[in-house]
Amino acid sequence: SHPQLRQWVVKRGQSTITAEAGAASTVPNTATNRIVGRWLLGCSGLVAGAIVLGGVTRLTESGLSMVDWHLVREMKPPQSQAEWEAEFSKYQQFPEFKILNHDMTLSEFKFIFFMEWGHRMWGRLVGLAYILPTVYFWKKGYFTRSMKGKVLGLCGFVVFQGLLGWYMVKSGLEEKPESYDIPRVSQYRLSAHLGSALLLYCASLWIGLTQLLPAHKMTETRHIMQLKRFAKGTAGLVFLTALSGAFVAGLDAGLVYNSFPKMGERWIPDDLLAFSPTLKNFFENPTTVQFDHRILGISSLAAITGLYLFSRRMLLPRRAKIAISLLAAMAYGQVVLGISTLLLYVPTSLAATHQSGSVALLSLAIWVLAELRKMPK
Repeated sequence: SHPQLRQWVVKRGQSTITAEAGAASTVPNTATNRIVGRWLLGCSGLVAGAIVLGGVTRLTESGLSMVDWHLVREMKPPQSQAEWEAEFSKYQQFPEFKILNHDMTLSEFKFIFFMEWGHRMWGRLVGLAYILPTVYFWKKGYFTRSMKGKVLGLCGFVVFQGLLGWYMVKSGLEEKPESYDIPRVSQYRLSAHLGSALLLYCASLWIGLTQLLPAHKMTETRHIMQLKRFAKGTAGLVFLTALSGAFVAGLDAGLVYNSFPKMGERWIPDDLLAFSPTLKNFFENPTTVQFDHRILGISSLAAITGLYLFSRRMLLPRRAKIAISLLAAMAYGQVVLGISTLLLYVPTSLAATHQSGSVALLSLAIWVLAELRKMPK
């Protein structure tokens, strides 16, 4: 039996070598697509972590604790007592300390410092997770031409996101002698920072899923076409609702009317359009911002419920059905979370869970779109 075994081993070795040679000559292939898809899903997971961490940093009012921005130098937090005191005295020169935290102790400062430091370090990790594998896979020839454009776009976006974060922090460090308001970052810059993080997340998730999940062979009936359009519109609405949440966070608008479904005694509050010009209310009036977020949230829930009921009437692949059902369940959970956050006067833990819920909802919406996409010709 030994010669037979030897023959089998030799044969086996030869077939492996031929297979590897074949794989090398036809990169990218299904196996490399899977690797690229998993890597991008991993990256989108890291971005989701950064979004949640950013939300907690915002909710604990830690975002303005680091008053400088250096790519490498600030990676090491203060070590000695003297270094901590130096860092603290730098913070004391800015409006947030002077107006809001003037009786803050060093140990309280350490907490907000580490929150912001953690968020920034996580951001650097995200950057490396995109850029290093891109270089490696590019050299290995794992990317198709269209994929090269996509990953370059993602890497550029990550760098832009870091700069946008600093641009946002800067807006909270400026002295505003005429204002006695609590120093906070510009809600426009906060929404841009969150919005671009959500875009990066959705893009990475979408490209990752389309690499990993083969498209279903579906007959393009009129109903299926309508369902796809409906699903796209719904995903857009979910994105818009998440973005309006950034304005709520930026203006602390969750604290103006803590009742539901009415706002105070009324369905439509009387200070809804208190600012002039009228357009300003949508971005700067906490009442209007909260009102819009409620309307968008309820509209998203209605759209997702409609999508679910509409999808029950047609023959869909099993995975697509599961994705739509999970999206509907998550939408109801997210609305309950939002209302609870409001009624309990925005406790940090609930508010952070509500923000994470928006990422989960968006992920499920993207998954639904990936399941309903067209077969490539």
